[in-house]
Amino acid sequence: MAGADESQIYRELMRFKPDGLSANAWAVKAGVSRTVWSDMRRHGNPSRRTLEKLLAVAGSSLAEFEALRVGAEPRPLGAGPGSVGEGGQGRWNPAQPQPLPLLATALAGNWGDPESRIELLEIESGHSIERLPRPPSLAADAEAYAITVVGDSMWPRFRPGRRIAVSPRSPIAVGDDVLIILAERSSAGNRFVLLKELVRRTSTHIELRQFNPDSTVSVSGAEVETIHKVVGELI
Repeated sequence: MAGADESQIYRELMRFKPDGLSANAWAVKAGVSRTVWSDMRRHGNPSRRTLEKLLAVAGSSLAEFEALRVGAEPRPLGAGPGSVGEGGQGRWNPAQPQPLPLLATALAGNWGDPESRIELLEIESGHSIERLPRPPSLAADAEAYAITVVGDSMWPRFRPGRRIAVSPRSPIAVGDDVLIILAERSSAGNRFVLLKELVRRTSTHIELRQFNPDSTVSVSGAEVETIHKVVGELI
């Protein structure tokens, strides 16, 4: 459980902590000083260089880390008052990102057994109905898009009517919210998708969970074209 005195960026960074290393050991291996690590843990405001060093040890990147921070207020890393930087490399001013396309989404009945109440969605391919401000975290993901949550199968995680950002490029792990793009298409060429939580993934099947009603479903790999990660709710 996160401590009350831990900064938001520290808690987000812990999602990338390498297995087999404690948080302090991770900092030591990355060459981050104890003072910088302690300041980031309590107050946030790490320098760009500090994050890059930590994420490199974790086999990740700053772009992947920022993809988790949808809706965060953009500001230069390390430029906050009282921040502890390294070698003066603290400021980061990303370019203004292009708008994010919002794709039309509608309920398409139930997937599989009609009694299962596993909601199936239909996304209108290749046509955006609106352009939304693109979170800076997705500035480098030209394929990212947004959809409107329809139906209540993922309540209370996602409220119907809310808009969520989706990234085809972001890495996917168990526990992530995902869009399963099914191989089948509608007669109009639109895509059928499942908005669920990823529970398990094998070479032949993908196990998913929805919350309302709370149930799991197994989808054959042959039925799946690709998987996109839901990186957050747009604010």
